[in-house]
Amino acid sequence: MPIQAEESVCRRLGTALLPELTKEGDFNIGGIFNFRTGQDGQTFTFQSLPAQAKCKTFSYREVQFAFTLIFATEEINKNSYILPNHTLGYKIYNACGFANIIESAIALSNGQRPIINESNCTKADTVHAIIGNSASTPTMGFARIIGRFYIPVISHFATCACLSNRKEYPSFFRTIPSDYYQSRALAQLVKYFGWTWVGAISNKYDYGVNGIATFIIAAQEEGVCIEYWETFTSTDSASSLAKVVHVIKQSTAKVVMAFMSHVEIKVLLDLLYQQNITGLQWIGSDAWITDNTLTESLGYTALIGSLGFTVPRAQIPGLDLFLQEVNPSPDLRTCNGSEQFKNVKTFFTDVSDLRFTNNVYKAVYAVAHALHKLLSCEENKGPFPNATCAKPSNIQQWQVLHYLQTVNFSMEGGETVFFDNKGDSPARYELINLQRATKSTMEVVTIGYYDATRPKDKRFTMNNVNIVWAGGRQKVPVSVCSEHCPPGTRKSLQKGKPVCCYDCIPCPQGAISNTTDASDCLKCPMEYWSNQRGDMCIKKEVEFLSYTEIMGIILTIFSLLGGFLTTLIFAVFFHYRHTPIVRANNSELSFLLLFSLTLCFLCSLTFIGRPSEWSCMLRHTAFGITFVLCISCVLGKTIVVLMAFRATLPGSNVMKWFGPLQQRLSVFALTLIQVFICALWLTTSPPFPYENMNYYQEKIILECQLGSAIGFWAVLGYIGFLASLCFILAFLARKLPDNFNEAKFITFSMLIFCAVWITFIPAYVSSPGKFTVAVEIFAILASSSGLLVCILIPKCYVILFRPNENTKKHLMAKTPN
Repeated sequence: MPIQAEESVCRRLGTALLPELTKEGDFNIGGIFNFRTGQDGQTFTFQSLPAQAKCKTFSYREVQFAFTLIFATEEINKNSYILPNHTLGYKIYNACGFANIIESAIALSNGQRPIINESNCTKADTVHAIIGNSASTPTMGFARIIGRFYIPVISHFATCACLSNRKEYPSFFRTIPSDYYQSRALAQLVKYFGWTWVGAISNKYDYGVNGIATFIIAAQEEGVCIEYWETFTSTDSASSLAKVVHVIKQSTAKVVMAFMSHVEIKVLLDLLYQQNITGLQWIGSDAWITDNTLTESLGYTALIGSLGFTVPRAQIPGLDLFLQEVNPSPDLRTCNGSEQFKNVKTFFTDVSDLRFTNNVYKAVYAVAHALHKLLSCEENKGPFPNATCAKPSNIQQWQVLHYLQTVNFSMEGGETVFFDNKGDSPARYELINLQRATKSTMEVVTIGYYDATRPKDKRFTMNNVNIVWAGGRQKVPVSVCSEHCPPGTRKSLQKGKPVCCYDCIPCPQGAISNTTDASDCLKCPMEYWSNQRGDMCIKKEVEFLSYTEIMGIILTIFSLLGGFLTTLIFAVFFHYRHTPIVRANNSELSFLLLFSLTLCFLCSLTFIGRPSEWSCMLRHTAFGITFVLCISCVLGKTIVVLMAFRATLPGSNVMKWFGPLQQRLSVFALTLIQVFICALWLTTSPPFPYENMNYYQEKIILECQLGSAIGFWAVLGYIGFLASLCFILAFLARKLPDNFNEAKFITFSMLIFCAVWITFIPAYVSSPGKFTVAVEIFAILASSSGLLVCILIPKCYVILFRPNENTKKHLMAKTPN
């Protein structure tokens, strides 16, 4: 007996959810919109099917979205260039609440037929694409499910960056930019206006949490600190909402970034209004910044001055007339279904600020272009296996998905529509400023633009439009944890606080900061020093003993005065050169002594003025040679005194061994030794000018470096040796009998000379900068003056004032012991 095959039958379980608006076409597009929002709480028993939840608040904007979809399908059906000989239909669901949205999406993927068998399975009941939803979290819910069937989902308003994940949402597209770009644009906006201390608030849904998290990361990259981050939903308990309000009230941040929908922002505004919290500069996300229903809240005026990015404004020709001719449902209040909206002014018919509505319009056209490309496929040139094309009588949703990924067309206004490999549209925003609000309208002005397709430094631009700030003020509000640190200071972070909270510490001497909010001070180069403000490096003051300063002038006067006095005495001696007191004790040595003393006084001038190579070499060598010449003359005179009294002894002929020739030769020989020491010093390691930056940090001491310290101390040591020898010999001859025993005066002069130079050594070593030179000049002048006063001035006094003592008889007389 033949076996009869059983007919394959699929029966629907439960009652089908019917669309709110529907029209059959060759190809159907599904739509999920929230005509009403806000549900009363339900208690589920899980013993029976839950009743359909009732929604409360009517949304004109969502209804406008739905009728824009209808307008676009009818416009395409009239267009002979897109889908000729084919029509587009639609199935639009009025979904309210998360569960209802999921149910609507499943209905669009299943269809409404109670039974599907071989006889009625000639045409798929599943829509070819779904447009919706306006919120990110419910869109994520059904896009994850629908994506497993490769049914394209195109959202006009779901911006959560998480939806760009192709593994989780393989069939998701959107005609609105991802929050990945919006969050970064908002961070750049905050940085642009110098706000470094910002509060952050979001709802607890994926849209708010992901958006604000991305904003916080981007803001921190821009150097912006977040004082707090609070989350809430409109259905939270009163205590939870009060906690959020308390945080805002106690915070010091004057700028608040709110990443939420219009539902949450209205709840927050009412609470802030009750607490009389005003003066906050609001930064809004695109979900609420242009929402007209914000004026329904009590504290809507607090939003005046708000800034935020939103999709560019667009024009849809003919949409205004189409919406005005729509007949309201008889279920709406007291309507009977025959009225038209053209006689009533509502948000539904307002097309003056079309932004997200245009995204719905573009989404319908994207599906139409994808279907058009699918139907235009040439056989054996198709994109599918074996170069096949889709069958027009049995188009699969995955085939529509393939062509949707490749669409690239221009709208009538010139905007290009395409999707990247993640299903995202190019990120272009307008920066808007809410400048005025009344009980029924909100006036926004475009003040800038953001285009993520441009280079990073050119993405954000302003258009020089006057901005209204929080509270209607015309001045940019300040929101910083710490005031800016001016140039000359650096930031010092406050312990336990974010990096935006700091103290301004003045830069130490020798370091500067020439920018505002410098994190560190820059050390000046070696030859520079910081100015008093600490914001500029200036050339260090170069210090040396100058002829123009008081100390230099005084020393110069004393040097010239000593030279002049010595020259004057020389003239007196020369005039009275034939008198006994001048001729006594070898007048040649006296004139040579006067000449060398003049050079000693004048050589101190080489120590004054800016050191140079020749002055450094001249000052020490001239000083060494002239002083040795001077001491040699004094030593010669001392030896002459000793020899003269020795010669008076019976049988002594000592003077013939130390006559005038020997005296001249001894002076020459002793001086030649110093010349040799100086020559050796200059040829091996001569003195040189040196910029000493070690003693003072704020100035440079320009001095003569000795070159060879051995050479310098050899010169001084040789002078000291001759002075000591002269002192000893003069001391021995001090009591020899004579009315004018020159040895006594030489003793005193040498005593002064040695005392001066012994005290010079520690003073020279310990004196800083130009005072070292001053000590050396003082020692030269003091020792030279000692020789002049003790040896020569007494003779000059006798010549001028006691001429009766200037006789040979008087000089030869014995002085009583």
